[in-house]
Amino acid sequence: MMKKKSLCASRASLVLFLCQMISSLDVPLDSKLLEELSQPPTITQQSPKDYIVDPRENIVIQCEAKGKPPPSFSWTRNGTHFDIDKDAQVTMKPNSGTLVINIMNGGKAEAYEGVYQCTARNERGAAISNNIVIRPSRSPLWTKEKLEPNHVREGDSLVLHCRPPVGLPPPIIFWMDNAFQRLPQSERVSQGLNGDLYFSNVQPEDTREDYICYARFNHTQTIQQKQPISVKVFSMDSLNDTIAANLSDTDIYGAKPVTERQPVLLTPTGSTSTKVELRGNVLLLECIAAGLPTPVIRWIKEGGELPANRTFFENFKKTLKITDVSEADSGNYKCIARNTLGSAHHVISVTVKAAPYWITAPRNLVLSPGEHGNLICRANGNPKPDISWLANGVPIAIAPEDPSRKVDGDTIIFSHVQERSSAVYQCNASNEYGYLLANAFVNVLAEPPRILTPANKLYQVIADSPALLDCAYFGSPKPEIEWFKGVKGSILRGNEYVFHDNGTLEIPVAQKDSTGTYTCVARNELGKTQNEVQLEVKDPTMIIKQPEYKVIQRYGQVSFECIIKHDSTLSPTVIWLKDNDELPDDERFLVGKDNLTIMNVTDKDDGTYTCIVNTTLDSVSASAVLTVVAAPPTPAIIYARPNPPFDLELTGQLERSIELSWIPGDENNSPITSFVIEYEDGLHEPGVWHYQTEVPGTQTTVQLKLSPYVNYSFRVIAVNEIGRSQPSEPSEQYLTKSASPDENPSNVQGIGSEPDNLVITWESLKGFQSNGPGLQYKVSWRQKDVDDEWTSVIVANVSKYIVSGTPTFVPYEIKVQALNDLGYAPEPSVVIGHSGEDLPMVAPGNVQVFVINSTLAKVHWDPVPLKTVRGHLQGYKVYYWKVQSLSRRSRRHVEKKILTFRGNKTVGMLPGLEPYSSYKLNVRVVNGKGEGPASPDKLFRTPEGVPGSPSFLKITNPTLDSLTLEWGSPTHPNGVLTSYILKFQPINNTHELGPLVEIRIPANESSLILKNLNYSTRYKFYFNAQTSVGSGNQITEEAVTIMDEAGILRPAVGAGKVQPLYPRIRNVTTAAAETYANISWEYEGPDHANFYVEYGVAGSKEDWKKEIVNGSRSFFVLKGLTPGTTYKVRVGAEGLSGFRSSEDVFETGPAMASRQVDIATQGWFIGLMCAVALLILILLIVCFIRRNKGGKYPVKEKEDAHADPEIQPMKEDDGTFGEYRLFSFVSSAPF
Repeated sequence: MMKKKSLCASRASLVLFLCQMISSLDVPLDSKLLEELSQPPTITQQSPKDYIVDPRENIVIQCEAKGKPPPSFSWTRNGTHFDIDKDAQVTMKPNSGTLVINIMNGGKAEAYEGVYQCTARNERGAAISNNIVIRPSRSPLWTKEKLEPNHVREGDSLVLHCRPPVGLPPPIIFWMDNAFQRLPQSERVSQGLNGDLYFSNVQPEDTREDYICYARFNHTQTIQQKQPISVKVFSMDSLNDTIAANLSDTDIYGAKPVTERQPVLLTPTGSTSTKVELRGNVLLLECIAAGLPTPVIRWIKEGGELPANRTFFENFKKTLKITDVSEADSGNYKCIARNTLGSAHHVISVTVKAAPYWITAPRNLVLSPGEHGNLICRANGNPKPDISWLANGVPIAIAPEDPSRKVDGDTIIFSHVQERSSAVYQCNASNEYGYLLANAFVNVLAEPPRILTPANKLYQVIADSPALLDCAYFGSPKPEIEWFKGVKGSILRGNEYVFHDNGTLEIPVAQKDSTGTYTCVARNELGKTQNEVQLEVKDPTMIIKQPEYKVIQRYGQVSFECIIKHDSTLSPTVIWLKDNDELPDDERFLVGKDNLTIMNVTDKDDGTYTCIVNTTLDSVSASAVLTVVAAPPTPAIIYARPNPPFDLELTGQLERSIELSWIPGDENNSPITSFVIEYEDGLHEPGVWHYQTEVPGTQTTVQLKLSPYVNYSFRVIAVNEIGRSQPSEPSEQYLTKSASPDENPSNVQGIGSEPDNLVITWESLKGFQSNGPGLQYKVSWRQKDVDDEWTSVIVANVSKYIVSGTPTFVPYEIKVQALNDLGYAPEPSVVIGHSGEDLPMVAPGNVQVFVINSTLAKVHWDPVPLKTVRGHLQGYKVYYWKVQSLSRRSRRHVEKKILTFRGNKTVGMLPGLEPYSSYKLNVRVVNGKGEGPASPDKLFRTPEGVPGSPSFLKITNPTLDSLTLEWGSPTHPNGVLTSYILKFQPINNTHELGPLVEIRIPANESSLILKNLNYSTRYKFYFNAQTSVGSGNQITEEAVTIMDEAGILRPAVGAGKVQPLYPRIRNVTTAAAETYANISWEYEGPDHANFYVEYGVAGSKEDWKKEIVNGSRSFFVLKGLTPGTTYKVRVGAEGLSGFRSSEDVFETGPAMASRQVDIATQGWFIGLMCAVALLILILLIVCFIRRNKGGKYPVKEKEDAHADPEIQPMKEDDGTFGEYRLFSFVSSAPF
């Protein structure tokens, strides 16, 4: 039983309608069942609507149909019944509707021109074919005409008219000379669409007497030739010498110089013209202009743009080609011819009409009695087509009435159908430009259930593997299926069974107790039937004693075991392999029931040996390695290569064979195992020896097969275990007679190098394969799947031939046959090649992006039609790039990334995206020629993610009970920051942590003053940022409040910074440019530290690069960096193990073609800014001191008692500190 999806792949007679039906009825592909079911006729093959036939051959009008019972056929001709029995020239093929009109025995094709239609009929309905218009092809001769020579002045324009005879179909026009060489064409000289040859301006080199127009009629494979046309161009120099003798004073060929002229259009004439083209066709517009210098043609569409992916320029831009035109391509197209003196233009008004085309073609209906269904026929066109219905080939208005049928415009509605409702309906959509005709049948079936699986079918499986029990069924209405185990068992249900729609019962893990009889029951309203099948579950096959690794000395004996256990009802077979290949055909290998024994082991026996056990249900294997080592050395005989054979003799000379004999040389203590015979072809490859054959070492005579037309010499080489001997002396020469080739070239291929050619290549025969002199090749080709004759050409002994003027990327049948002076090789095999590829025409459509998370997106597109690929589909490329970050200013450098998806995939994943950013992407199809046009850019955004860590955290201005915190926003916010989280806790002298306090800070703040802290206390701070998604990584810092005056420590001069408890480097900051970066840091610890800077590419596993900083400076410039690269950096101090700063990350700017000097990076500017900042700082300090001297407070009295008031700590007004404090803070917004 096959599922619905598999039915469409079959060629059975009922498949056509089963694949198209819209009801739930399904018919299995059972031959007996198919023979019993009725089916209305279906037209399966018919001749084209416009059928041009060769008048020299019999006319075959195809009409094939299928149905049950088999349909009968009848024909109409020009609307009336065609009685083929009354015409002796017309016959109908048996069991077919195909007509054969005998033309080759006296009939005339012209007598059978007309419109033919085929009808296929059986008891269930009648299907009809299209109207087939039969017309014989015509290739008339050129009318005789007297052609006068053309005398033209240099620089003038010229048109050579072809005027080919009117043929059917129209001929292909080309211009050649007497030597059958195509005339070169250029912007100045080109052929028009009407076949005429246009000269924008003539030059002296255009003088010739053999301008010949050829008309090729492909249908009859004939070429007609026009009489040669003579052109004589008079240059001004020659004209001045002959003007007095040959021309009058008033003649136009006066002594006027060659003057430049502005463009004038040769075709089309006038300023405007019109053009009507049908939808889906190729629109060709042409403009050819005269002028000197040669004009250049440009095309525009008034009020719009030329379609990007369907516009092509041909004939040096004189022809505008738009493929697959639609109504949107209607409009005015202007061609402009321009040179240095001026311009001329012409406007062509294009109107696109449309023959009918399907929107929804009617589809066959297979229904059960009482069911409902619709036949829908929708078409469009310009003008709008008329829709008409027929029933069994008769207009539905006069067809027999059917109460279950109702016509509603383009839809026929069926309700409560009965078996008599079966019929074939035809939908005709037509307008003035053509018509569409579709047959769709309604087949009403009423069938009781049938089970098609053979009764008592036996299924055998291995334990713990799936078991599938078939129950192929059919019925109308569709039967319901139930399974039972045993004759009187209950219905099977539960998770241990899987019930498939096609009736199959699946036991996912069969066990021994699953063995038994299973019953399948099918029932519908017309009846019930059942069937029993048997299931046997077998024990698995196992290797209980596997072969083991062996090491054996040379010339010893080795044995591998393979003992198996299997189900008693199965018959296993054991196969031994060496290195995954068959065992050598050697009597030393002995295969027993449970083992493999190798006698007299040699080095060649070294390898892997595998035991494979097969039964009808399963297979197992095991392997072991054999290693052969040298035997212990013994003082023995000296072994050497044999001496060469001698005394070679040729006897029994025949055309294709000869006998060679020789005397062996000394074997040198190692038996000769074989002789190798080589030959030399003194005629084709003198001095080159080729392998001929090899014979056993006991043989000294051999019968050799020979090839014709070869001058043979032979030599013999002896071989033993040590090696090969030197070659013997050559035998006498023997020249065989010539003959026709025995074989054809190999590796024949057809691959186009350009869109309009087919390059046929092959591997030429070698000299001795030619079998005779005069080796040539007959190259034949024809377009595949087209009723066309072979085109052949005979070429010299080459390996390539180029066929020009082919359509783009179509399949061709190709043959290459060898021949020589004595005849042809056997008929060659046909290979399939393709003409040249061109770039894809269209971009993928319906591009959609689904954002999965903040760093991953999924892109989907519709595949392009294969006919627009115009080549071998290699896959699709997705170009995507970041437009901007939604949380910070975007980078100047836009880096496009490309992902390639092989084959006909229509979905792909985009990894590594940045959160909270805008991206664009487009999709392009790729063939062997390159990439097609890009789809429109698709914009999408990634959602927010968690932010990176804040860029820095500084703790300054310590007092007795407060600290000031300053920070920078994250370098990568990855979204909209909602807040900052600050956590801190005190640390005592034993490094124990106190209670943790958490504070949430608004996102727009950049500093914070923590108050009510304990004096002389160290605090540890944890700081991180938050978005709506969550919290980012935190950074930590430690700081200490200063002591009061009762303590031991006193703050040093410059107490305004937090005093660290240990040396440290912090606040590493970077300012990056294109190829360098300024690194600065803050150091707190012992003086005279020697610093170094380490850096490397972020994410790289390479070692850190180290730069030594001269002196004790707190800045350094890294040079020689790569533009657009992310780096990591840290700062350390020499002599202090493990004493380094935390890592910082920065990115260099993108490479720029040119850049202006940034004043902010100039040394003089930095120095000036530092001086201004120092001056402002001094002024602030002076103002602060003067302000504090203006009032009295308790600490002030104590300060007055000391010489340096700056070294005393500050104290609260009451002079005391409580054990419990409330924390408070003051924050300030960033500037």
